[in-house]
Amino acid sequence: MTALSALLFQFAQAQDVFNEMSYSPEQTVFSLNSPSKGVVRIYDNGISGKLLKTIRMKSDGADKWKVIIKGNLKGKFYTFDIGKGETPGVFAKAVGVNGRRGAILNMLDTNPDNWDADVRPLIKSPADLVIYEMHWRDYSVDASSGIINKGKFLSLTEPKAIEHLKQLGINAVHILPSFDYASVDETHLDSAQYNWGYDPVNYNVPDGGYSTDPYSPVKRIYEFKRMVQALHNAGIRVILDVVYNHTFDLKNSNFEKTYPGYYYRYNADGTPSNGSGCGNETASEKPLMRSFMLESVKYWINEYHIDGFRFDLMGVHDIETMNEIRAEVNSIDPTIFIYGEGWSAGNCAYPVEKLAVKANILEMPGIAAFSDDMRDALRGPFNDDHKGAFLAGISGEEESLKFGIVGGIMHPQVDMQKVNYDKKPWALQPTQQISYVSCHDDMCLVDRLKSSVPNADADQIIRLDELAQTAVFLSQGVPFMLSGEEMLRDKKGVHNSFSSPDTINSLDWNNMDKYPQVFEYYKNLIQLRKNHPAFRLGDADLVREKLQFLPIQPCMVGFILKDNAGGDKWKNIIVLLNGNNSPCDVDVPQDEYTVVGCDGVINENGLGQLAGGKVTVDAQSALIMYNK
Repeated sequence: MTALSALLFQFAQAQDVFNEMSYSPEQTVFSLNSPSKGVVRIYDNGISGKLLKTIRMKSDGADKWKVIIKGNLKGKFYTFDIGKGETPGVFAKAVGVNGRRGAILNMLDTNPDNWDADVRPLIKSPADLVIYEMHWRDYSVDASSGIINKGKFLSLTEPKAIEHLKQLGINAVHILPSFDYASVDETHLDSAQYNWGYDPVNYNVPDGGYSTDPYSPVKRIYEFKRMVQALHNAGIRVILDVVYNHTFDLKNSNFEKTYPGYYYRYNADGTPSNGSGCGNETASEKPLMRSFMLESVKYWINEYHIDGFRFDLMGVHDIETMNEIRAEVNSIDPTIFIYGEGWSAGNCAYPVEKLAVKANILEMPGIAAFSDDMRDALRGPFNDDHKGAFLAGISGEEESLKFGIVGGIMHPQVDMQKVNYDKKPWALQPTQQISYVSCHDDMCLVDRLKSSVPNADADQIIRLDELAQTAVFLSQGVPFMLSGEEMLRDKKGVHNSFSSPDTINSLDWNNMDKYPQVFEYYKNLIQLRKNHPAFRLGDADLVREKLQFLPIQPCMVGFILKDNAGGDKWKNIIVLLNGNNSPCDVDVPQDEYTVVGCDGVINENGLGQLAGGKVTVDAQSALIMYNK
C-alpha cells in the first residue's frame, strides 16, 4: 500500500468512529477507535458510586472495537479503558459531573418544547452580521443585572437579557467556550471559581458549571438548547467559540487515553509541539483529528442548532482541514459563518505555508479572520498596553486604518507598504475580515484608552470609544464588539482576565444609567449600518468601485461611498474620522449635505446641513453626512 493510499484508507476509516455510544431501550452499543483492545465499565452515577459491570470489547475491524450490552441502561454512566486510564472517549455526547464518565441517555429527552420548530434567523450575507462577543456569566452575574439565573445558560433566556441585545441591535452572539472544560470543579461551584474555558476536556457536551444542576447530564444539554432557542426567537444567531487546537493537558486527555501518540504534533526530538502556548497542539492534518473536527462541527450544528464558529488559534490548524469544514458546513447551510484567529501562540510542528494563518486566508474562501491590522491601527500594538495609535492622536497608522475600512482586500488607494502588519492584501472578499477594536483577549477598550491616553477625562474616553467603534461598524468587514462596551465597561486594567473573579469580569449594569449616551450612540451606529447597504457591500469589486478615500492627514481618515452604493437611498455618504485632540478641516466635494453623525450623536433624520467644500470635524470624533 502506497503512502497516499494508506492515508486515504485512514480517512475512510475515520468517517464513522465517533459514535462511541448508541442507546436504545433494548441495548446500548459501545464503539471505540483505538490501537489497543479495551474494556467498558458501567457505573450507577457520574463521579463515584458502584461499578456495575466491566465488559471486554471485541474487534470490529482495524483499530475498531465494539461491545453490545443488552437491556435498558438509561441513566447509567460508562467509561472506556485501554490501560491508559478511564475516559468517556473522545466524542462523548453527554457526561456526568466534571466530565469523567459518559452518560447514557436518549438525546430526545434533552430537547425543549418546540425544538423541532427552532429555525436559524435569516442572514443574506455575512456583511449583514453584527457580532456581540459575550460570556453569559460576565453578562448576568452582577447584582445590577436584575437577571435571575446569574452565570447560567438560562440567563440568556430571560426577558431583560434578551431585550437589551434586541435594543442594541446586534443579530449574532459569539459565546465563549461552552463545552466541558477542566479548570472549574463542578462539584464545588462558588463565586471564587472563574475561567473562560479555553482548556478543553469533552468538546461535544455543554459545561455543567453553567447549568442549574451539573450532576444532571440531561439538564446541562436542555438548558443550553433553551438558550439557543430563546436567542433564535429574538432573531439572534449563536456563534460558538471552539478550541480544537489543544487540550487541557496531553497525558491525561481523552485523545491520549484512547489513541496514544496520535492526535498531537511532536517536534523532531519527540517532545510535544506547543503552537497553542498551552503545552500541546493537536494535529488537524491527521485523519482522525480532521474527522473529529468535521464531525464535531456538524454535531453542534445538527444537535444544538449552532449558527457559526469562531476557531481559537485557527493558525494551528491546516488549511485543508479548514476548507473541508467549510465545504461540509456549506452542504448544511452556507450562511453558517466561520472565522478565527489567524495566528498561533507559538511555532507549530507543521509547515506555516500549510497553516490557516491570516496570510493564507486567500486560500480559504468563505472563512474569515480577525484584523489585528485595524485593531492596532486604532488603539496601538498588542505587545504594549501603554502605546497608543490613531485614537491617541499619534500619526502613522492611517494607511492601516484604511486597509481595515476596505475589509482587508486589495484597493487601489491603500498603500500596502505603509500597512502595519501586512504588505499585501490577505482577504479575497471584505466578509473575510472581522473588524474590531476589542475582544475578550487583552484589555477592553476603556482600559486600553485609559492606559494609552494618559490623563484623559471621562468625556474624552467616551469620545474616543465612540470614534473607535464608528470606524469598526462603518467598515466593509464584519463588525464585532465585546460585550459591555456599549455600557462603557472596564476590567480594572486587567490585561488577561481569563481567571479573574467576577469583580473584574462582570458587567456593571448601573453604567446604563451613568452613561446613557454611550448605549444610544452604539444603538444608532448599528442601526445606521443596518439601514444602509453602502456600509456592507459584501463584494470586493463593489468596494473598489464605490468606496473612495479622501486625501489623508495625520490622524484623519475620510472616505466617500458614492453613487448609491449597494442600492443605498443616499447618493453619496461621507465618513470623516478625526483622531486628533483638536478640530480638523477637510476638503470634500461641494454639495448640499445632511449631517447624520457629529460630536457623539447619530440621528438619521438629520442634525443640520453643510454646503461642502471645506468642513470641520470636531476633535476625537466622527462626522457622517450624505446627499441625495
